[in-house]
Amino acid sequence: MDKLYCKGGGCTAKLGAGILSHILERLPKQNFDENLIVGFDAKDDAAVYKLSEDLAFVQTLDFFPPMVEDPYIFGQIAAANALSDIYAMGGEVKTALNIVCFPQSSDLNLLGEIMRGGLEKVKEAGGVLAGGHSIDDVDVKYGLSVTGIVNPGKIYSNNTGRTKDKLILTKKLGVGIICTAARIGETDEKTLNEAIDSMKTLNKYACEISKKYDIHACTDITGFGFLGHLLEMMDDNKSCEIFANQIPVFEEAKSLADEFLITAGGQRNRNHVGDNVEFNDISFAMEEILFDPQTSGGLLLAVSFDEAESLLEELRCAGLPAAIVGEIKERENVAIKVVNR
Repeated sequence: MDKLYCKGGGCTAKLGAGILSHILERLPKQNFDENLIVGFDAKDDAAVYKLSEDLAFVQTLDFFPPMVEDPYIFGQIAAANALSDIYAMGGEVKTALNIVCFPQSSDLNLLGEIMRGGLEKVKEAGGVLAGGHSIDDVDVKYGLSVTGIVNPGKIYSNNTGRTKDKLILTKKLGVGIICTAARIGETDEKTLNEAIDSMKTLNKYACEISKKYDIHACTDITGFGFLGHLLEMMDDNKSCEIFANQIPVFEEAKSLADEFLITAGGQRNRNHVGDNVEFNDISFAMEEILFDPQTSGGLLLAVSFDEAESLLEELRCAGLPAAIVGEIKERENVAIKVVNR
């Protein structure tokens, strides 16, 4: 079977955060329906609409071009990435719809493999694939529209962290750099497979564990990179200190970044976030990894100080490479300080 011949995709293909903010800030506010708890003006991971006092639905949409050549693996990763926004809100997946752009003149077996990969992840999530929409396009793109449910009183918002909360990251960083290097044959198969395994892993398991603990805020790390999504968590009224040497990272990503095998998306993230970050004796490679767009990245959880170690232990027992990567502080001159600690 042919390959997809990807030119660059995943969450590196997203529009930059600065461009999106510029557009969204100019759209009229929607205040006509009080049941819309979370909308596009909240900069959160998904929309939330209240149906009753104890039930709301969570709605999200995500799709992108391939970042790997294997169509089945691409389908798995794209689906895992789309499903992740439901988990970032503390929700439970219920239904999904395929979104497909595919050249009709190409081998349709490739499309079948993409959709098979996506279906398997929807089933693993406990959801139902209910249909979808496709168009004939010159390039391949795939993803899902996903609907889940959540208790309105137990939503994970991304900007409601509290002073002294510990920040826990559940997956390693660096997959954008690794996939970029793989496209030009500059990384080994073992490293690429480790990154693929991470991208295919559902955030379902981290989310389910987290619900036993006092979680104050949550987001998933995707196209805006670790620092871009972290800045949204600070919401102009909090600051944080990040411990660079405790962040889980694919080691090969460091050497690749040192060789300037970095992404355009990472540079867009640096341009958007850079003025809000202070680096204290941090290597160039680590800076790039913190700006690197992640495809199907981990959850970043703000958990109460007293429960952080217990949550971390349970996440690690589940086989996740989780780590306490920082803590939230009162607002200071800069939103994010990155130190070696």
